[in-house]
Amino acid sequence: MTRLFKRRQFIQGSIGAAAGIGLSNLRAQARKLDYGANEYIEALVIGSGFGGGVASLRLGEAGIETIVLERGRRWTITDAGNTFSPYDKIDGRAAFLSPTALFFNAGTPIDVYAGILSGKLGVGNTIGALNGAGVGGTSLVYGGITSQPTEKLFHQVFPRSIKYSEMNSIYYPRVRSILKATVIPDDILQSPYYLSSRIFLEQAAKAGLKASKIPIAFDWDIVRQEMSGQKKPSIISGQYYYGAESGAKNSVDRNYLKMAEETGYVEIRPLHIVTEINEFGNGLYQVVCGQINEQGEVLAQRNFICRYLFLAAGSIGTTELLLRAREERTLRRLSNQIGFGWGTNADSITTVISNRQTNPTLGTPGVVAIEHLDNPIAPVLLEPFPIPSVPQGAAVILGQGITKPEGYFTYKAATKSTELFWPANSPNNQKLAKAIQYTYKLLTEANGISLAGPTDFSSTGHPLGGALMGQVCDTYGQVFGYRNMFIVDGSMIPASTACANPSLTIAALAERSMDRFLNYVGKRSRNR
Repeated sequence: MTRLFKRRQFIQGSIGAAAGIGLSNLRAQARKLDYGANEYIEALVIGSGFGGGVASLRLGEAGIETIVLERGRRWTITDAGNTFSPYDKIDGRAAFLSPTALFFNAGTPIDVYAGILSGKLGVGNTIGALNGAGVGGTSLVYGGITSQPTEKLFHQVFPRSIKYSEMNSIYYPRVRSILKATVIPDDILQSPYYLSSRIFLEQAAKAGLKASKIPIAFDWDIVRQEMSGQKKPSIISGQYYYGAESGAKNSVDRNYLKMAEETGYVEIRPLHIVTEINEFGNGLYQVVCGQINEQGEVLAQRNFICRYLFLAAGSIGTTELLLRAREERTLRRLSNQIGFGWGTNADSITTVISNRQTNPTLGTPGVVAIEHLDNPIAPVLLEPFPIPSVPQGAAVILGQGITKPEGYFTYKAATKSTELFWPANSPNNQKLAKAIQYTYKLLTEANGISLAGPTDFSSTGHPLGGALMGQVCDTYGQVFGYRNMFIVDGSMIPASTACANPSLTIAALAERSMDRFLNYVGKRSRNR
């Protein structure tokens, strides 16, 4: 079963290779080009994932001229069903400017291309962090899961000044309504494609563990069209991670960003990689980026001047931009806490072996989940995680919990790059490993099943932190020391979203931030 997740192959043969031809090479190309004239725009959003999507829509609705810069390309669903890389024949569309695949079939040589999945390798091979690249950001590659943390666990992570009652009554529902996140309908759950999810529910019941459906941002009518043969199978075949060919996934490009562009005030510019953020005087910011083609070649250098700057490049991207700006002294007043407080949402992968015959590669992840929140060691969340090449009788499960913000980034001035450090064997991470082992022991003993091997904590699809609220910015994302600069992504979240998948909380906090920002802008306009 070790072939399911070849840890060292994933780390050494993929993310490391991608980094070698990545941003430092782009900067080297960019230095050969003239900067040209600055382009002024009232608001600039860096990144187009959950936070960037929220910011761009609310700016557009307010009539504020906005440009969204996205490093990846735009992915348009085709009727032919050939938009994304297939799992069984990986190609360049699967990874962002990497010579090898990053996750499934990690290390497989591919053409260097502006593909959909990106990653960063931690120093010492302790962690590999994955995120999305393209218009829609990580929403392009996530499983659609929009789980909400409980109030009790929410306040284990977030300060009391963020009122859970407000999140629960306003912001979480607002995001779910736009993403159209609902639980799986019974007719689909009862289909052959979701047999493994039904077995998962049975096993949880036998072990006395709470399990239930959770909201998923899918168009279930399109899933039904997949089942009837009208659409190319993607959701029902578990091929969702490189994008869903059928169009059933309600990724941010299909709602928030689409609505933002429809306001007439928002323009999205794909294939623009931001390399610098500078003060420009008079409260303005200069953002420098390289405009690339789909093979990663720099075509032109672009400079933008903006009044309002929204950082939405994700935990890794935003942290790196701010850390570089501080160390290169282009934003001198930034907090010395930038780069600290990073974490993995306690992501883990476990393979369970049983005598039940079911195709474990069918169906999407997280339509159901075990919430072992009263685990006596630490709270645990478990979700089925179908992946390619899993044999009959096996099931892969994604675990999550509450990890401490113990990771950190450092800056290498010689290469103008960052390094990520993650203490995999810290006392807290050992505690989390014991907690998940406790839950699996209940499952295995009650159902006569076994684990294929130790739980693997060496990769995460939910990187969080690096520019924490309370240290780098306030709880609304306002960056300390810099008026009109805001963080609206997972980099301001302290390593965990309280035993829930991060997407819903990231977007809800961004909605909260934009409400505050637009209220401020409105008051400022009235006082002129």
